[in-house]
Amino acid sequence: MAKVFDSIDDRIAGFIAAQKMFFVATAPSGPDGHVNMSPKGYDSFKILGPNEVAYLDLGGSGVETLAHVRENGRITFMFCAYDGAPNILRLYGTGQAVTFEESGFAEKAALFPQISKARAVITARIHRVQDSCGWGVPFYDFKGERDQLKRYNDHRTQEEWAARRYDTNATSIDGLPGLVKPEQA
Repeated sequence: MAKVFDSIDDRIAGFIAAQKMFFVATAPSGPDGHVNMSPKGYDSFKILGPNEVAYLDLGGSGVETLAHVRENGRITFMFCAYDGAPNILRLYGTGQAVTFEESGFAEKAALFPQISKARAVITARIHRVQDSCGWGVPFYDFKGERDQLKRYNDHRTQEEWAARRYDTNATSIDGLPGLVKPEQA
């Protein structure tokens, strides 16, 4: 049976901190768009308060999360226990995004000092915290973080990296605006 909580308490924060991977889910408004769910690693999730979190959006092949959050704000984070006691935790919230060339990005990115290039920081006000049994989640052994994304980003200058982000992340698969240069916004 699922349990619902008003906020992230110390027990829930401890569970989140122990997980090596989480998932981010978003969807566009209306019935026709694609629901998106992405796995995330690295140390890219922070609890800012009992009802506020931040996630470092490193970028990738798509721009769905950013496009959906900017369109309607709906976002869900999911954490699963892959060792120890079974558990699934979901954080339901309303997100806001600030991208790498927008005002306020540097302050939010400072929460994640170990990563030098990121597309955006997404913060979310959490209005529902829910855990469930997790009995169907298998055990997995964590072997380490993959370094390909970091290497891919680090070998480019900031200008090259930014140009590639704008070029490949202009629109979502549903045609929503994705990454937009601040002067074009």
